[in-house]
Amino acid sequence: MEKQKDSLCLLSICVYPRLSAAIYSFGVLNWPGAKVSAVVYDRSMKARVFVSPKTTVLDPQGQTIRGALHGLGHASIADVRQGKFFEIELSGDRDRAAKEMDQIARDVLSNPVIEDYRVEFLD
Repeated sequence: MEKQKDSLCLLSICVYPRLSAAIYSFGVLNWPGAKVSAVVYDRSMKARVFVSPKTTVLDPQGQTIRGALHGLGHASIADVRQGKFFEIELSGDRDRAAKEMDQIARDVLSNPVIEDYRVEFLD
């Protein structure tokens, strides 16, 4: 049984560092014979990706929304562009995460032929 507990501790520290920190702080890892040399914290961050049609591309959904707003009496609305919003949680190095998020936004989340994207990081 002790062998399984030690393995569980090592697995949670290596694979799930935030979980292992919480488990350690609540005393779950204080089993007799359990060995924990260090608790590892990862630095997580959030990225927001905004994807919208390019200004040269017709946006029929935005035009429909603008027409509906005008119908509701909001005559000051000149243009509406509808897009997509993604919030992604990452861990690791900030520079590497920025490169990775740029690649994901370009290759997966948007169609670069007709859409623009913008990536923002929240600290």
